[in-house]
Amino acid sequence: MKNKTYSIFGAGAAGLYTAWRLLDKSPAGTGAGAKGLVKGDTLELYDWGQYDFTQENPGSRAAGARVCTWHYKDDKKNSYLEVGGMRYLAWDGKPKSDGHRLVTTVISQLGLDKYSVPFNESVNPLYYLRTKNMYLNAITSSNPAPYNVNNFGATDSPDTGFNLVESLAVTKNKSRREWCDFYQHGKINVDLPESSVYKKGDHLKDIGYWNLMFDQLGSEGYNYTSDGNGYTSNVINWNAAVALQANNEFTPGTEYRTLTTGYSSMFNALFDSIVKRAKEKGVHFNYYPNTRLHSILQKDGVIHYTIATREKPNKKSGEKTTNAAWMAMPRHSIDLVAQATRYEDHEGLDVLNHQQVQLYLESAIMQPSYKVGMFFHEPWWADNAATPPPYPAQINSYEVTTAVLTSLVEQGFPKAYITAISKDSSIMETPFTAAADLIAATEKLIRERLTIVQEEQLLNTSQRNSIGPSVTDMPIRQVVYFGNNALDQTGDKIYGLLASYDDESFTSFWQELEIGPNKTRKIPISENCQTLEGPRKAPDIMVKMLRQQLAAVHFGPQADYSAVPEPLETRYMDWSLPPFNAGYHAYAGHYNICDVQQKIRKPSQLIDGADANIFIVGEAYSNDQAWVEGAYCTAESVLNDFFGIKPIIDEEHYPFICPCG
Repeated sequence: MKNKTYSIFGAGAAGLYTAWRLLDKSPAGTGAGAKGLVKGDTLELYDWGQYDFTQENPGSRAAGARVCTWHYKDDKKNSYLEVGGMRYLAWDGKPKSDGHRLVTTVISQLGLDKYSVPFNESVNPLYYLRTKNMYLNAITSSNPAPYNVNNFGATDSPDTGFNLVESLAVTKNKSRREWCDFYQHGKINVDLPESSVYKKGDHLKDIGYWNLMFDQLGSEGYNYTSDGNGYTSNVINWNAAVALQANNEFTPGTEYRTLTTGYSSMFNALFDSIVKRAKEKGVHFNYYPNTRLHSILQKDGVIHYTIATREKPNKKSGEKTTNAAWMAMPRHSIDLVAQATRYEDHEGLDVLNHQQVQLYLESAIMQPSYKVGMFFHEPWWADNAATPPPYPAQINSYEVTTAVLTSLVEQGFPKAYITAISKDSSIMETPFTAAADLIAATEKLIRERLTIVQEEQLLNTSQRNSIGPSVTDMPIRQVVYFGNNALDQTGDKIYGLLASYDDESFTSFWQELEIGPNKTRKIPISENCQTLEGPRKAPDIMVKMLRQQLAAVHFGPQADYSAVPEPLETRYMDWSLPPFNAGYHAYAGHYNICDVQQKIRKPSQLIDGADANIFIVGEAYSNDQAWVEGAYCTAESVLNDFFGIKPIIDEEHYPFICPCG
């Protein structure tokens, strides 16, 4: 049998996962039907950028495409910020539990569990809305938020608006499979007043979410939910059926996790494993950084593709063939590939430019996002700072993790107490906002009084002062407090702050500050691939604007920018820039997204009589848009359904993509 070549374009989450799984020790299928990689085959991985994978394969920025961990002074021993994707919803392994099952599985199989810790979120976040500083638990009928919401809606959390809209159609918790059915058939199932533009029985997939929210909540109700939620991307005019599920994920009680080594470290570990597996299997693994897919066609049953270099990304530099091609890339990058053959005569099947394929490609709405990170010598935003601000972030808490127990062992904390705590789910990884509550819970468990020294050991080791976020209607939108999270705690304490986490229309506010006054633009935005280079140093004008807004959030509307100290380092990631042109994606209305997910992953399915081994994988057309989980799930579904590779986990209660019907 002739050796085969598989080509993957994109070295982010979907591309790395696909390569990793293709090199699994025992892919399903034998004989003539086997489609996994075997000895003598070739696996190609193309990377438009050059991610910093290993010492042998160094790069300009951290691995992970739209995940990007940035360490202070680019030193991995120092504190870090996530200027891209930053967390996952852990799965407990139970068949019907919620959670990002593939991300959790990958982290476990790569041996990264020991670095997995809770991504702490404040139970009493700080808001700065319409020039009013307030905490969630202080929003009451006597102290409402500054919005004239119908039915006294400003006396409750801004997220209440999501719940009110969801109640039009959802009356119980749904499984993943039930949500997939809801995307196709979900309807408004309550009687609405004559004043509403919608009525009972209307299909939600054919309704824009912004339209529905405005209709049900009114102008002020919509604005309160939009401003206070922090994510403009959640309240745009996307597919209402999908929006109900997506916004359901942000309900109280949802616990996320991240990696103490930075979220990018998962992709470094994946790359290491790919290299190792290829060597063990005798597969030729070729990694091509600074190279993009330029065009792709199928001629006489063979896939022909052209490539382009980073220096001249719009000009083809070579042509090759392959047995199967994975486009592990977002919508904008796919469209760039399609453009190369859209306006010229050529031989062969042009899958990407078929009308039905274009229709389905357009189902993904591109959502630009922007993040700016800062590092400081002190956590000036905290209530235990040397001089606390009038409105500190309510992020101090206590949480016992495996790492905490390990540290307590080293400090001589009684082993019997540690064993008891490790087995008690009411204490382990449960945030306590008050020190007294953690002490009381521990003493009740062990049926002993802790000594003063033991109390200090437990509290000092388990103290958390990170994440948040605080939310505002100003352009910084969300402030996330990463704190002093360095792996090496022996050096100077450096505190990280994600000073701005925003999306949609707010991204252009910061983009205009990337250059500053008295300067002209020298590089077309269409050619500004800053996202491939890594976080870029923020100019002084951007830093001052950030300090102005941070001062208002924490010191009040009349505060001067100087209330916020000068940062040690400030950098930004503009995810509205190519080649991503979006931080994440959302589904448009008027689509059966289950059919989109099934068909777009092998787009030739949308063309009568065609069959081409060209695949699209990634977050953009997944069941988990905006998450690494979505990238992994689409990739897994392609390998299962078209290459005979056995599913990595049981999918009975967890379809990787939506089934139709």
